[in-house]
Amino acid sequence: MFKYFEQLIFGMMMNTPPISIEALLVLDAIEHRGSYAAAAEQLNKVPSALSYIVNKLEEQLNVTLFQRQGRRAVLTPAGKHLLGEGRKVLNAINNLSEQTQTIANGWEPRIRIACDSIIDVTNVFAALQQFLIEHKSIEIDVKEEVMSGTWEALIEDNVDLVIGAPAPVPAQKGIRAVKITDIQNVLVVHPTHPLAKEQKPIKPSELGQYTTVIVHDSAKQSIPWSANLIEGSQRFYVSSVKQKITAILSGIGIGYLPVNLIAEHIKAKKLHVVELIEPRPIQDLYLAWKITNKGKGLKKLTQLLIDNNLQT
Repeated sequence: MFKYFEQLIFGMMMNTPPISIEALLVLDAIEHRGSYAAAAEQLNKVPSALSYIVNKLEEQLNVTLFQRQGRRAVLTPAGKHLLGEGRKVLNAINNLSEQTQTIANGWEPRIRIACDSIIDVTNVFAALQQFLIEHKSIEIDVKEEVMSGTWEALIEDNVDLVIGAPAPVPAQKGIRAVKITDIQNVLVVHPTHPLAKEQKPIKPSELGQYTTVIVHDSAKQSIPWSANLIEGSQRFYVSSVKQKITAILSGIGIGYLPVNLIAEHIKAKKLHVVELIEPRPIQDLYLAWKITNKGKGLKKLTQLLIDNNLQT
């Protein structure tokens, strides 16, 4: 977006086009207020000054921008197009001004966040909404990662904050990690699956004959993790925990899932929990960031997430 406006501004400097910021503001005011007189009052100018700007713009573009309908000034189709695109420029300039002031005061213009696929982002988004009420000029960019791909995004500086990153915390200097919750993974199957009919706890060696649904680790550089794999089984790969839940609900295979994410499916008997001789250990999840990247915005957001006792 900013590359586009950089090119636009450079072109304006080189070619001196007739469409100025002032002209766009005048068009916006006339369209909003409905007349030259009302727009002039809003802009603290005389109506003749606005007429001069619009007439000059129409002459240079060789188009008609407004037509009279009684006492109102109404945009022509060409005028509507010009103002619609022009408002994007005005919004970008306003955002650029706010972000420049934000940076000068120690607040970063953008915070990039990676949420691990294993967490429910409902509470995360509620906290982000609370943060944005006070900091509307800060842009938030949220993406989804999986397992070691979540940590890799932080290590490679592709994000500023990771939420729900699984243990273990990488032995990387400069990373601050705070445990936010833990999860209990259970083995689940579709109610019609043969394992749903078993009356006794299952041994791990008995699972290899069944198709297992596995979430791809999103790591690109580091070695992918292999959490919750069932040795010897045929594997069906998906790209997120949400897809994994859907695959198991569809009867495609078996798999380990966080019990908090599937509680409703278990209650509705759409998923069956298989009792194991060796249950999976509880898994810790972390909120983490690089200490060197911590501006005022990231500092406030991380504290907000911690203070709200973020649960997944």
